[in-house]
Amino acid sequence: MIATIQKEKDIYAARYERKLHHSVEEVWAMLTENDKLQQWFIELQVVDLRQGGLIKFDMQDGTFIDMQILDYEPLKTLAFEWDKDIARFELSSVSDGCQLTFIETMTSITEHTARDLAGWHVCLDVIEALLDDRSIARKEEWEVWYVKYKELLDRLVK
Repeated sequence: MIATIQKEKDIYAARYERKLHHSVEEVWAMLTENDKLQQWFIELQVVDLRQGGLIKFDMQDGTFIDMQILDYEPLKTLAFEWDKDIARFELSSVSDGCQLTFIETMTSITEHTARDLAGWHVCLDVIEALLDDRSIARKEEWEVWYVKYKELLDRLVK
């Protein structure tokens, strides 16, 4: 399902929701344990898992960007800096698994935004696929979702 995007003053929030048939503990591990995290987002590495802690983004050229953990509650919330934006994961237990909500709070919409939104969309799909022990064609999926997010943003910023 495509994310919903809301604008409040000069801030945009893209909200993705996934109901996963896996426990909160399994989903949390995908977000916080580096061996699992790197299966769906190879550039990310948790360095210090706590509020005020650190996640690094590997630019794949020998340099890294430090991203501070802004909100952290084990098995519930992980939020960190994403350049000028905020990436936030929220987990809650439901009867047959876990509700995963991802919110990217954005300070502006740029030409790169649709790429990021499609990327996050596919990342969430990959988390689910990994937990389900199945594969997903990431590049092809990203191309499909990029078009959809570009159209969504074009309607939003008119």
